[in-house]
Amino acid sequence: MSRANLPEDRDFAISGLHRLCYYLQYRENPAKSGSTNDVMEKLRLKFSQKPWSETMELVRLSMVRIVMKSVLLGRTGPLAATMNKLSLLSNRKGLNYYVSPSGAVCYITSKSFYIEIHLETDGKVVDVRLAHPGKKPLTCEDLLQLLRMENFDAFGNMVADMLNIYQIPGSSETKSKVFAAFLALEKDLCSLSALSRTPGMDRVTEILCGKVGYLNPRSGGSPMNLEFYLSQYQILEEQLTPGLKIDGRKVLVIIGGADAVHRLPLAPSLVNSPTDGDGSPRFLPLKEVISAPLSACFFLMFYQNCPFPLSSSSIHKLQELTGLPVARLKPGPLHELIVQFALSENHPHGLITSTSSFIVSLPGCPKHSYFLDKGIEKSDTAGAMVKKIPFTHPKCVPDMIEVLRRQAAYNTLISSCVSETTECEDSSDLLHFDVVQQKATSFSVTFQHPLEENLACVMVDVLSSRDVICTLHTHSEDGALICSNDYLTRVLKRCMSIPVLMRAIFKKATQQKAEETSLSKDGACEENCKDQQVEHNQQ
Repeated sequence: MSRANLPEDRDFAISGLHRLCYYLQYRENPAKSGSTNDVMEKLRLKFSQKPWSETMELVRLSMVRIVMKSVLLGRTGPLAATMNKLSLLSNRKGLNYYVSPSGAVCYITSKSFYIEIHLETDGKVVDVRLAHPGKKPLTCEDLLQLLRMENFDAFGNMVADMLNIYQIPGSSETKSKVFAAFLALEKDLCSLSALSRTPGMDRVTEILCGKVGYLNPRSGGSPMNLEFYLSQYQILEEQLTPGLKIDGRKVLVIIGGADAVHRLPLAPSLVNSPTDGDGSPRFLPLKEVISAPLSACFFLMFYQNCPFPLSSSSIHKLQELTGLPVARLKPGPLHELIVQFALSENHPHGLITSTSSFIVSLPGCPKHSYFLDKGIEKSDTAGAMVKKIPFTHPKCVPDMIEVLRRQAAYNTLISSCVSETTECEDSSDLLHFDVVQQKATSFSVTFQHPLEENLACVMVDVLSSRDVICTLHTHSEDGALICSNDYLTRVLKRCMSIPVLMRAIFKKATQQKAEETSLSKDGACEENCKDQQVEHNQQ
């Protein structure tokens, strides 16, 4: 075919494309198709600027689609039912759907990946293969099991998750580079996880101490996730219930579009040799690694895309580590954000309250009333809700995880003072506590001295997720509480609960009072015995 003949052939192909597209549109929705001339004019304008090769490929695919639809419409039975469900699912997700000439294999395709589904004549799914840019199709067990269970809704959700991985504008070549960068990141994170793992390390220890937490690799449409924090109650519950696995706080590892261009590594950059002298992993300089400028960056996204409260200090630290700004969805006083987050976790549909007072019940002591001072939106006590944190290099992740762990520990302590109960019918026996944020990672709990008239105060400083310090302060005129700071720190580390810590203080005070009373009685008895002895000697 000569170049001179291309325009005529192109017009012929476009004309055929118009007819095919109109035919499909009419078959699927005849009531809204409009006149033939109107539809053809819209299609002519739409495809007139398309490259010749793309136009011809679209004609071919449209013809295949018509033929396979005709084949499916003429079929009945389990195989046709399965294929019809997959076809409807693909249309809902905005994906293309094709069937092989043999009718035994169907394809769900996008610009960034395709899924190959092999079926038997009775509709049974034999294999499901997933192919990413530049990679051969491999069996995906997660997708296979979902289709074998006929769980089409879950299958569709997983496919939607895969689409979210590729929310990057650009050509197929750009998307291929983006996926290469994503694979390189995942390999480096897996290496980091293995680097910090020691023989015999259990899952809980890895969550709390591993460089990237406990890593769950990407599977099908489920992104890689890093589990980085478990509360003490979650750990205890898991230990007391064999076989139970409780999900801790986690972030998903994803890649997405960015407003600016960032140079991302397209190959793993973690050095296999030992770590540096300070124990930090060694990475090759970016100039020594294959990389490319892309309008994309990596993200740590909080699980289920649920915004998480971070202090302004934590946000600033993350921005220093990554060199990228963190989007703040809802700035405000940190304690107010933590309260709303804690309530929303227990009530997925939302429990709205403007109160700052909560009643907490514990066995073995009177009820506690906690007032959480919200403070003002100043820099050292403010915070914001954050959905995801951008970064461009895997070397940032261990330090980012440590920042998130520390914040999770702080949030856990404040959340321990929050409950659904905000009022108490009988307030005569309530123990009252005021919780006030002092700095980004410290707060005070003020209460009536158990044995005196003045107030006492406990300062709590969260140095890290594994290091919390308690300091008890009393009035100089009051007698000392026999309750050392070391004891309080051990209690808090063991429970990570302010109400449990306060109960321990009041129990110690009760014991102290009983001992003092006993000593007083013993002293009085001894003095009485001495008086009687003196009187006897005088006689």
